[in-house]
Amino acid sequence: MKFKNIIILLMISVFLTGCLKARKNSLNTFKPIKQVPLKITFKDNGSIYQEGMRVGLFVDTTARYVGDILLVDLIESTNSSATSNTNSSKDNKVDLPGPTLAGNPVTKNGTEILANNFNGEREFNGQGTSAMNSSFNGKISVTVTKVLPNNNLVVQGEKLMLLNRSDEYIRFIGIVRPQDITQDNVVKSNRIANAHMAYSGKGDLASANKLGALGRFFQSQAWPY
Repeated sequence: MKFKNIIILLMISVFLTGCLKARKNSLNTFKPIKQVPLKITFKDNGSIYQEGMRVGLFVDTTARYVGDILLVDLIESTNSSATSNTNSSKDNKVDLPGPTLAGNPVTKNGTEILANNFNGEREFNGQGTSAMNSSFNGKISVTVTKVLPNNNLVVQGEKLMLLNRSDEYIRFIGIVRPQDITQDNVVKSNRIANAHMAYSGKGDLASANKLGALGRFFQSQAWPY
């Protein structure tokens, strides 16, 4: 019996270790992008500006290169509702009069035994209503991690906030068109493609609002009842 308990504890330890490792890797993916140093080959041509310099008299300062910072204005809002009503009914009635022999019905003890009558009734009423409202507002600065061949920018960023008894974080990933970036280096979240946004936290407050391992098991599909 003791050996069986040891095996169960080892399995639980391996499972928890895997969860912690996945959590750590998830956090590491949001580290600042490592920028490649800009290498400029100077030519003795008497020019102040050399080829490869990111300097322009008429170029704005919006994000356009890997490592540049962009401000995302989160203005997500969704509203949806649906209502359905279904009513159906069906009535069936079948009468089978009994046969007659020599002009008289077939009876037994004065009761007609071959006459039949069937009545069937079926009714169904169904109604359903669904409604959802959600909003997500705020601002987060992200970093350009990749410039696609069509000059679209892949951006990602994370904001960590250490609050009282809780750590809150906002994460954002998406693809930005340079044309959608304003002169103030801001882009609205509803103009970003493949946007992935997450707002959550960890700590005492988050733990208090989270089901325990046993509760998650009974709420999951693994519990057959």
